[in-house]
Amino acid sequence: MMGHRGCRLGISYPEITEMQTRAVIEAALNVRALGVHVKAEIMVPLVGTVREFNAQAEVIRRTAATVFAERGETLDYLLGTMIETPRAALIADSIGKQAEFFSFGTNDLTQMTLGFSRDDAGKFLPDYLKRGIYEHDPFRSIDQKGVGLLVQMAVEKGRSVRPDIEVGVCGEHGGDPASVAFFHRVGLDYVSCSPYRVPIARLAAAQAAIA
Repeated sequence: MMGHRGCRLGISYPEITEMQTRAVIEAALNVRALGVHVKAEIMVPLVGTVREFNAQAEVIRRTAATVFAERGETLDYLLGTMIETPRAALIADSIGKQAEFFSFGTNDLTQMTLGFSRDDAGKFLPDYLKRGIYEHDPFRSIDQKGVGLLVQMAVEKGRSVRPDIEVGVCGEHGGDPASVAFFHRVGLDYVSCSPYRVPIARLAAAQAAIA
């Protein structure tokens, strides 16, 4: 969870970021050539400082420019980040000046905020739920008072510097009705979840909009 991965891996080994960027851009150009409308988005994961985002953004933009020069064609794409560390949520206004969209990784944000690891939380969470220490499993339904507050804060900070920034959530919480209702209240634009939970998420989003 807190290891050498995400943007940290890309900063240590920029060739990985270059490879992934080239794959996205070339695929987008290839699909567009088939007549498909393409909306490409590249997301930098696990940022905690704006410098991390900027370091990866430089590699991504440079690589995309190289592919465009090679192909003799260009493509509009959005460059954003996944907000999944508490620090990123706290400085979302600084990150929002650079990133064109946010996607909240609430699985990792929950782990880092609560200090729980999903690898072993199952050893004690049943006791916590039985004793009422937590009302719900925070990995299934978002902890609105803690993790949710960080999400709300990040949305407000991001939109204070970029009013039209698109914000969404990716993870199990995107398929939980109570979490979807919360995300609607704090102003998220979309939720992403596993395919089998999409019907539940659509229904919950509709109910939240009506309410």
